[in-house]
Amino acid sequence: MTKPHDKLRGLPAARKAFLSGLRFTSLRLRLVVVFALVALTAAVSASGIAYWLNREAVLTRAQDAALKDFRQQLQTRAGALPLNPTQDELQAAAGQMANSSQRYSVLLISENASGDQVFGYSDLDAFTLAKVPKSLRDAVKKEQSVSSGNKSPYHLYWQRTVDHGTPYLVGGAKVIGGGPTGYMLKSLEPEAKDLSSLGWSLAIATALALVGSALLAQAAATTVLKPVHRLGVAARRLGEGKLDTRLRVSGTDELADLSRTFNRTAENLEKKVADMSARDEASRRFVADMSHELRTPLTAITAVTEVLEEELDAETGSVDPMIEPAVRLVVSETRRLNDLVENLMEVTRFDAGTARLVLDDVDLADQITACIDARAWLDAVDLDAERGIHARLDPRRLDVILANLIGNALKHGGSPVKVSVRLDGDSLVISVRDGGPGIPEDVLPHVFDRFYKASASRPRSEGSGLGLSIALENAHIHGGEITAANSPEGGAVFTLRLPRDASPLTAEPGPDQEAGADTDADVDGERGEGRPEEGKEAT
Repeated sequence: MTKPHDKLRGLPAARKAFLSGLRFTSLRLRLVVVFALVALTAAVSASGIAYWLNREAVLTRAQDAALKDFRQQLQTRAGALPLNPTQDELQAAAGQMANSSQRYSVLLISENASGDQVFGYSDLDAFTLAKVPKSLRDAVKKEQSVSSGNKSPYHLYWQRTVDHGTPYLVGGAKVIGGGPTGYMLKSLEPEAKDLSSLGWSLAIATALALVGSALLAQAAATTVLKPVHRLGVAARRLGEGKLDTRLRVSGTDELADLSRTFNRTAENLEKKVADMSARDEASRRFVADMSHELRTPLTAITAVTEVLEEELDAETGSVDPMIEPAVRLVVSETRRLNDLVENLMEVTRFDAGTARLVLDDVDLADQITACIDARAWLDAVDLDAERGIHARLDPRRLDVILANLIGNALKHGGSPVKVSVRLDGDSLVISVRDGGPGIPEDVLPHVFDRFYKASASRPRSEGSGLGLSIALENAHIHGGEITAANSPEGGAVFTLRLPRDASPLTAEPGPDQEAGADTDADVDGERGEGRPEEGKEAT
């Protein structure tokens, strides 16, 4: 499934920045949306209230004016008619009433002398009795009881109707004293047009308010988020190791306080890292100097122990049997101390970043066979590697890796030890599996730690505790990796993965890189650096 940020990679920089700034989780977008929603709610509420108030005011004003005029016309014109008017008299009165300034249609209804119902229309086509709602007619005809609160038996009633989309005001009343019944019909279309124009004006004002709020929100977000963006950039630079990163502080608000806090934190961090780097550098220099200083006396001591070892192995038996165990202990410990010094010097090269590769074309099968044969492990190791698999690697460092892994398997796992080689694309995969009980789960994460001890009760070991760590560093300098696990078939398995060609990683040799220098201490035929088991040393 394609991720959202993957889709942005092919876009132009400006468009990518715009889309990134408007992603849903963006604080800028949330500020704009909140501002817009608040403005929209306020504008719609204000516009709705204003429209409703104006609508009622406009309709009420037009309605009151029309009804007032109709009441007056009904009293003066219809009230002046005889008790039983003719149709012509009703028609003339209706016409006179319709000619008022309010411009409405009139319908007058009465009874003539014969008792028949007669009608008078001001506009027969526009207004007939069918357009008067029945409820209004019933209310107009109903006679009310006269009381102190109701002084008239008949009242003026009105109702708003809509006919074919046009709003109308219909009113009616009966002349007191047996006069005719009158109805009026006034079109409210002009008022409706005015209200429609008002509604459009309010809608446009709401839209403009929404756009203005979005622009204000954008400006406010830019003002607020610019320091946050600078803080994020500074934090990323600080995370990349640029500890001299500082923020320019201006103002006295909370963001300015945050910037000052960041600057103080970065300054303290820079000081602490500088102190730690200085102490680490001094520690590495001390280890390197100590190792170099120990080499000279160790060389002399090693020469003496070799002479003593030859005397012990000689047939003449010139060494007193009483001191023979002590001599053998001195020889063993001298060799162990020499190996430890060599490993410490190699570790200091890795820590100082001065270790370099000396590449050559290597046949993997021949290289592994030579490593096993040099340490007399041919009878204990089963090699599964086809000839003809070539790689461009550092043969000496590869030998150090293999000797430590195979020696570790023989020492702490036991036979049979199987070494297999296979190709995985452009990578070489070399696995070393032993026949032991495997590695405890709590020890697995620490097998490559320096001087790690799997059991505190066994702080001493034949190895220096650096073999597997040196093997891992040699894999890293090739651009590879070593992993440790327990095989489902039983035993532990160490997997070495290296590129077939390490040429891109090649750098100029450092001043301390001596061609042919041997640092594979602790991996000879008698002392393969071990993997931890219960009560044994972890390298």
